[in-house]
Amino acid sequence: MARRTLAGAAALAVASVVMTPTVAQAAPPGNKDVTAVLFEWNFHSVARECTTTLGPAGYGSVQVSPPAEHIQGSQWWTSYQPVSYRIAGRLGDRTAFRNMVNTCHSAGVKVVVDAVINHMSAGNGTGTGGSAYTKYHYPGLYSSPDFDNCTSQINNYQDRWNVQNCELVGLADLDTGENHVRGAIAGYLNDLLSLGVDGFRIDAAKHMPAADLANIKSRLSNPGVYWKQEAIHGAGEAVQPGEYTGTGDVQEFRYAFDLKRVFTNENLAYLKNYGEGWGYMNGGVSGVFVDNHDTERNGSTLSYKDGATYTLANVFMLAWPYGAPDINSGYEFSDHDAGPPNGGQVNACWQNGWKCQHAWPEIRSMVSFRNATRGQAVTNWWDNGGDAIAFGRGNKGFVAVNHESGSLTRTYQTSLAAGTYCNVQNNTQVTVDGSGRLTTTLGAATALAVYAGKSSC
Repeated sequence: MARRTLAGAAALAVASVVMTPTVAQAAPPGNKDVTAVLFEWNFHSVARECTTTLGPAGYGSVQVSPPAEHIQGSQWWTSYQPVSYRIAGRLGDRTAFRNMVNTCHSAGVKVVVDAVINHMSAGNGTGTGGSAYTKYHYPGLYSSPDFDNCTSQINNYQDRWNVQNCELVGLADLDTGENHVRGAIAGYLNDLLSLGVDGFRIDAAKHMPAADLANIKSRLSNPGVYWKQEAIHGAGEAVQPGEYTGTGDVQEFRYAFDLKRVFTNENLAYLKNYGEGWGYMNGGVSGVFVDNHDTERNGSTLSYKDGATYTLANVFMLAWPYGAPDINSGYEFSDHDAGPPNGGQVNACWQNGWKCQHAWPEIRSMVSFRNATRGQAVTNWWDNGGDAIAFGRGNKGFVAVNHESGSLTRTYQTSLAAGTYCNVQNNTQVTVDGSGRLTTTLGAATALAVYAGKSSC
């Protein structure tokens, strides 16, 4: 978790869930590794979106916000302060959750749950499902001995004990080394598995010892379930993301941080060896993203507010063969703490503040591109030394990105077979000649993406 201060209660950091067969790997089971993160969408809306958009677009998974009963309040971060493990939050009840899972599965989309298991709440009150609680007492679930002895806030990221035993922004920190706590957490996750859930995003993984998480995962009815962990890299910090790769995937935050820097202040030409070549974790165990709900609010990454630059960064991520991508899909905000419009009910995309980035045509179209080029190496790299790049994915696809301020006309060498292809970025046709050459003009801040099997627009 990132260090963050939160006005009021706590904004919990994000971890990411996905699903893993029996070994840690970045892609959820199957050939579709892109996850749409429908942040604070209610379960009814998620179900509909699986049917109308996610399934047809080729998304492999949908990640839903924490379903557990939580503290009351309209702010988004109330979802990250659980008070019980009942499915009774603002996004829907157990029946709505079960229906959502079944509907998404029918659409060919797996379901990943944002699981908050590091801590409970920061105060006292009555939860969204009617449960009474105090900070260190949750009737029928936890009492004071189940929490770590350090009751002060984390204040030293160079001290492992402080990071993993003290309280993240004042939240009651569970003692995940204790048998009862491990069993209770596993019970919660097993309940979700019984409803058909395919994987978990483990929030604030950095604040729990890797051995504790491994023990909890071993207690699951499916101990090989996909498991993506939030552990934010911090230079010189005591706890490092690589510690968690033995249990599952880990989010590579440096990928998102550096994308912002390159797209805003440097040259896209630098991206030629993006990934392990930049010192990142192995792509096979890394979850990647352009932004998530925390980083879009704290400004450490790009966000929807960056317009075409944000769109092109997502296009690049989906075209580039490193990690398993998450597409953040949330809502407009001017207030950092503002909760979801209409309590999470999405009546239509691009209305009432819902941004629906997963459905932006330029982003949505790249999901099929990624699926079609899976397993293909980068070929035919070209750059102008500045902000125009192009590259192939073997003989299956080719992408060009023009982040310059003016249009660009050129002939690219590809490894594609001769023929007509649809540029899925703008639904126009382009031709590849018998030598694999493709000539096109790209306007400023636009891209081209073509792939085998997609000839008509």
